[in-house]
Amino acid sequence: MRTAILALLTEEPMHGYQIIGQLGERSGGMWRPSAGSVYPTLQQLEDEGLVKGEETEGRTVYSLTDSGKTAAEQAGKGPRPWDMPGSTEATNLFGLFQPLGIAVAQVSQVGSPEAIEQARAILIEARRALYRLLAEDGAPNPPTAE
Repeated sequence: MRTAILALLTEEPMHGYQIIGQLGERSGGMWRPSAGSVYPTLQQLEDEGLVKGEETEGRTVYSLTDSGKTAAEQAGKGPRPWDMPGSTEATNLFGLFQPLGIAVAQVSQVGSPEAIEQARAILIEARRALYRLLAEDGAPNPPTAE
């Protein structure tokens, strides 16, 4: 998320909703982050002195600071984050949805109430871990079996 926001702000200042829209558009709709991941990341970048927010027409518009320009330049040496959905790694990742859906359907159809509740907890934690991954721009700790 950090890298994507820095990359977008090298082009022009934007408010959070514009960032969400641009990421969705540039990824062909494959990645549309929520406000719950974009705004905390913007706040973190602002706290780190990489972006500054200014009120404009009732919205906070963010732009890069000099330190942010340097960070964006360093982060921009690899592929652009919104190009990733077309990569082999992303394609392989999306290919995991179908078998996961089949497993969820099986548990929901034949699992005990306890198994269904455990499956629900696993899916909720997986979703949270994926959002942490995007927010932190690094790998989260894997869930532990209890």
